[in-house]
Amino acid sequence: MYGAPVDLSHKRICCLGDTWIEDPRTGLRPVKKNSEKKYKSQSLRLNNNNISELSDLHVSVNHFLAEPLQLAWLDLSFNRITHIDPVLSELRELRVLYLHGNSLFVLSEVDRLRSLPHLLTITLHGNTIEDNPVYRNRVIAALPHLKTMDFSVVTRHERVMANIWHHGFSRTHSKHPPE
Repeated sequence: MYGAPVDLSHKRICCLGDTWIEDPRTGLRPVKKNSEKKYKSQSLRLNNNNISELSDLHVSVNHFLAEPLQLAWLDLSFNRITHIDPVLSELRELRVLYLHGNSLFVLSEVDRLRSLPHLLTITLHGNTIEDNPVYRNRVIAALPHLKTMDFSVVTRHERVMANIWHHGFSRTHSKHPPE
């Protein structure tokens, strides 16, 4: 089941609900299909498109993958995504998530991914959230199983410092609630 990714990159896709009309790109490693003509893969490339809304992501995943609940690697980089949609937190087996080169601007939305128990790798660079001075600490603190962020290893020292920052941040904000 660990076949090549289903590649829907560079297809000018705007609406995920319409991906069923697309044929995946063919690569050096062909993706095998099951008897229902669904791909035996745990990876989906939707990068370099014009996607801004993720609410119909399940439509694409269910249409293309033989085992949609086993999606482990998702590339949504270089699209027009502005928010981390809660639909991403439903991908319980997700291990790798590429979101770099989008338009994410609310850093706290990364917390929505906390429920993904196997998420080991994430990319978020090239988004507005990267300009926040606590960007890396916030993401590392929010995602406790993370091993790699923005193609850089998360070190033990970074994890400790992010947890210290998070506890200090939480205490400060609980004493002085926003007005």
